[in-house]
Amino acid sequence: MRASRALAVTATAIATIGLAAPMAAAGGKGSGPTNVTVNPSSVHQGATMQVSAEGCGRAGGTVSSNAFPTVRLSEGRTGFATARIRDNATPGQYHLSVRCNDSDEVATARFTVLAGQGAQGGLGGSMGPSSVEMQIGGGLVAASAIGGAVFIVRRRRTGHAAV
Repeated sequence: MRASRALAVTATAIATIGLAAPMAAAGGKGSGPTNVTVNPSSVHQGATMQVSAEGCGRAGGTVSSNAFPTVRLSEGRTGFATARIRDNATPGQYHLSVRCNDSDEVATARFTVLAGQGAQGGLGGSMGPSSVEMQIGGGLVAASAIGGAVFIVRRRRTGHAAV
């Protein structure tokens, strides 16, 4: 009975070590980035895009491409980076490379650079009024001031004549 217990304990220990060894090797030094995503996948010249990748852990990494300067990938289970596309990037298909700081392995993803600048969106106020708009506004203010003054002067004259 003692031999069967010892055999069971030995078999369990061997199975545990056998299953744990591949997981330890996969998580150690040399594991590279995986699940690289680009958002948006089509971006205008001068705009920004988000890149995320898993697998770099605490080491972080870098993201590089011909369309933008090399940017740093944040640390953590999923690393993030924001890349600004160059204003003079040629429209077309591009590849980016993600490399972890503790690994020589590289993962790639594709994205498209679109011609021209994107629309200036937002809540407003991003562009000042032009000189023509300023002149029109100034003319309207002057016209209303003159009209108000004329109204007050005429009202005073009719008020004194009745007394």
